[in-house]
Amino acid sequence: MSETHPAITLEPVAAGVWVLRFERPQKRNALDDAMVDELYDALAAIASNPDCRVVILTGAGSAFCAGFDLSLVQDEANDQAQDQAPDVRRETIQWALRQERFAGLVTALRALRQPVIAAVNGAASGAGFGLALAADIRLAARSARFNAAFVRIGLSSCDIGLSWLLPRCVGLSRAFEIMLTGRFVDANEADRIGLVSELVDDDLLLERAVAIAEAIATNSEFGVWMTKRGMWANVETPGLQAAIELENRTQILARSTGDMQAAMDARGRPKDR
Repeated sequence: MSETHPAITLEPVAAGVWVLRFERPQKRNALDDAMVDELYDALAAIASNPDCRVVILTGAGSAFCAGFDLSLVQDEANDQAQDQAPDVRRETIQWALRQERFAGLVTALRALRQPVIAAVNGAASGAGFGLALAADIRLAARSARFNAAFVRIGLSSCDIGLSWLLPRCVGLSRAFEIMLTGRFVDANEADRIGLVSELVDDDLLLERAVAIAEAIATNSEFGVWMTKRGMWANVETPGLQAAIELENRTQILARSTGDMQAAMDARGRPKDR
């Protein structure tokens, strides 16, 4: 069953494959507080949905996600201009809470047991860039472009996980250059430097994302979950031996589910004795 919110839609498109779409095209899918709340609700619905095996994250219209909706800043500046004695302390607390709420989307995406494929169409800027990086797989339409936008408006590019995620995708030197300049990385460059795994014509983007999602969904649900969990955990593991220790225990745990024998039986191979 599809779910629709004012700025988010969630719907099945194939067996086990659901599309989570930003639906604020008039604002290039920029994130405001209400949209962030809706996105958290959608992620909670995905987490509790036994029929959802893989999620495709994409945007309606000409953009993936233009990041934080800067009109909120102007609206609050206008309100302050009418206030003779603004409460700076309260304002700072409110912005800190908002910052944490927005940034928490990255860890919420990562915490899903389902793999997330970002099908990036058009601009992925600022927080939109962070959400694309939080996905497990990224595909880029030829219209896609990425930038760490906040450095260009007087803030830091170290936002919504970029300073941790981007160097792990493209290396430290490239990440520094992209984040310090705030320039756009087009789809061709994104493909060349490993920011995305594949470059696709715009009209084939969703079709290709669904094909990859279906290939994932044919595998053991538990095995896919443990692969996602193990990959993210071992990105943070300090050494090879610690990574292998986690892998060893994960394999023994997976072996106990019976999924391996079922997969072998389905392929007509000799049974495990």
